Amino acid sequence: MKRGKKYLERSKLVNRDTQYATAEAIDLVQKTARAKFDETVEAHIKLGVDSRHADQQVRGAVVLPHGTGKTVRTLVFAKGEKATEAEAAGADFVGAEELVAKIQGENWFGFDVVVATPDMMGLVGKLGRVLGPKGLMPNPKAGTVTTDVAKAIADIKAGKIEYRLDKTNIIHVPIGKVSFGTDKLKDNFETLISAVIKAKPSAAKGTYLRSVVLASTMGPGVKVNALKLSE
Repeated sequence: MKRGKKYLERSKLVNRDTQYATAEAIDLVQKTARAKFDETVEAHIKLGVDSRHADQQVRGAVVLPHGTGKTVRTLVFAKGEKATEAEAAGADFVGAEELVAKIQGENWFGFDVVVATPDMMGLVGKLGRVLGPKGLMPNPKAGTVTTDVAKAIADIKAGKIEYRLDKTNIIHVPIGKVSFGTDKLKDNFETLISAVIKAKPSAAKGTYLRSVVLASTMGPGVKVNALKLSE
């Protein structure tokens, strides 16, 4: 991949052979973020597990103390009282069959997170093929299949993120914006890492945190000392 001059100049600030302490890594991510917009800071965590095995899956959700800096649009599948609760809690879209029809018929995805009450999962299951690949399918482990829709929405709006392994055993998640500053980004990052460590499957053997890299949307990756994070 051919990189631009500005990217190459910023990259010189980062030693690719060095695994930095958390605060130093975050400082470098901010220094190398030079886009005209407020770049998102992402964490890329490679785990020593095999996602092909059901007993080595790593998936969950955590509320970042300072949020993600992004306005999250929530869609809730619910009826009756639960639909009313969802609307009162600030859900952006609430409904049932009509939302399924809109998604299927119009290829509509004007939302970021989907929440559903358990009784609606039979209906939502019809959308598995379109929601699943986008990581939008409600899941009990992520707290998005629940009867307490008000709490689910409040957590999501407050900065709740879902983490899950991809096919290469890596978790990719946002931890905030460059404008947050080092302290807030560090708080969010440490909260995420703590949750991922707690989610370690009992079947996982050997080194669990294989590598951790932080990067802004347009910036170079900065390696974090994964051994220190495990202590």
